[in-house]
Amino acid sequence: MNWKQKLFSSFTVAAILSMSAVAGAVEKKENSKPNIVVIYVDDLGYGDLSCTGATGVQTPNVDKLAQNGILFTDAHCSAATCTPSRYSLLTGSYAFRKNAAVLQGDAPLLIEPGTPTLPSMLQQEGYKTAVIGKWHLGLGNGNVDWNGDVKPGPLEIGFDYSYLIPATGDRVPCVLLENHKVLGLDQNDPITVSYDGMVGTDPTGTKNPDLLRYGADKQHSNTIVNGISRIGYMTGGNAARWKDETIPFQMLSKARSFIDENQETPFFLYFAFLDIHVPRLPALRFAGKSTMGVRGDAIVQMDYITGQLVDYLKSKGLLDNTLIVFSSDNGPVINDGYDDKAMELLGDHKPGGIYRGGKYSAYEAGTRVPTIAYWPNKIKGGQTSNALVGHVDLYASIASLVNHELQDGEAPDSFNQLETYLGTDNKGRAELVEEAYTLSIREGKWKYIQATKNAGGWIKTEKNIESGLSTKAQLYNLEDDPKELNNLAESNPKLVVKLDAKLQKIKNETSSRK
Repeated sequence: MNWKQKLFSSFTVAAILSMSAVAGAVEKKENSKPNIVVIYVDDLGYGDLSCTGATGVQTPNVDKLAQNGILFTDAHCSAATCTPSRYSLLTGSYAFRKNAAVLQGDAPLLIEPGTPTLPSMLQQEGYKTAVIGKWHLGLGNGNVDWNGDVKPGPLEIGFDYSYLIPATGDRVPCVLLENHKVLGLDQNDPITVSYDGMVGTDPTGTKNPDLLRYGADKQHSNTIVNGISRIGYMTGGNAARWKDETIPFQMLSKARSFIDENQETPFFLYFAFLDIHVPRLPALRFAGKSTMGVRGDAIVQMDYITGQLVDYLKSKGLLDNTLIVFSSDNGPVINDGYDDKAMELLGDHKPGGIYRGGKYSAYEAGTRVPTIAYWPNKIKGGQTSNALVGHVDLYASIASLVNHELQDGEAPDSFNQLETYLGTDNKGRAELVEEAYTLSIREGKWKYIQATKNAGGWIKTEKNIESGLSTKAQLYNLEDDPKELNNLAESNPKLVVKLDAKLQKIKNETSSRK
């Protein structure tokens, strides 16, 4: 063999070895467990996306997920308010079992350490886990030291990394937490928080309305931060106080960093938007991008950030092996405490689509929320599913995806709906509980709403939303009457008794997955 033949032979062997290594890496990547990203928007209604009929606002990035994945038309968060929905999502348990309600900003951690959670389950299966964005599930043991280690929190219930809005944008403390620490805190300016009475001398919306960007109701007229009065009082921590306009971009930056650090291992990212919850202060670049004022502009901002997150996964070569679930924690609300002109600028837009009610309401718009599943390698695009699905089932469905066998007491109300989420069947849930200051049950085309002593007058008076609550039982045929206008309870007493018994059985047992 002459020198040319030897050289060619060496190059050939090297090329083959190199190609084998690349093929092995690709095969390893394709065979590894998928990354999982849950994008949870706040107060986004069924009709708030252009792919679900929005007018006055366009959402091209989220629409793209729907066009290339599955858009669910009968998908539900577990409750018509935020804390209970988030509890159910992460625990696979209905929140009424915990008596979970909307929490104050200084409430203790709602999920006790040791409770099985979606992130802790995925940790067991080799995943790195992160929560970035709005938390609103409580922190600490009831007496939080905001100037020290703020725990227990997400890191004690299954997350490896957390970057948090502690509660909501309209509640103090208005600071960001990274893992156990308040970011940017000057120890010479310690934070004090109170929901019992005023602390310090910071201006409030009640006493200093001239400092406000826009007015607020009495509940939202306490300490002013960034020109907006909030619920609750705080003093100190001035260097650490957030700017509402930059929060989504800070969240995106932290998500990118988490992806960078964990791209060689499977990861779970719970990306929880503050948008489009009040107070609505989208970045200046989005001003006027809708015809609906700040609420519409906040939807455009949410869509942009979603697109940037998806594009980043793609740029890292991770998108094809990533399951993305996009949804909202409850239905829409237009006026939720601030005079931001959202009602006046609504126009013909219908945030709940054809459905009645909204946030806080027992009617369908309270929990029927836009939901999309997207996974380029596994989900056939262009699908629309009318299967009945609930966020409470994400736990068991993802457990099935990663071959995790649920133990006794784990995710007690979560059913494996993986094939429905992947679009390989359209069966969905046989029955599903909805919560909104009373309980409802869905079974096929029927929806039964339990009677309640409190008819929820404040929901209509303060929020201009029909509560769906009544001192009489309600029964609706959603197939013929999706707007829930025709109460059929009196004409179908046997069905009312049957559905009420089912609901009581689920309520009284420790688990509905039996």
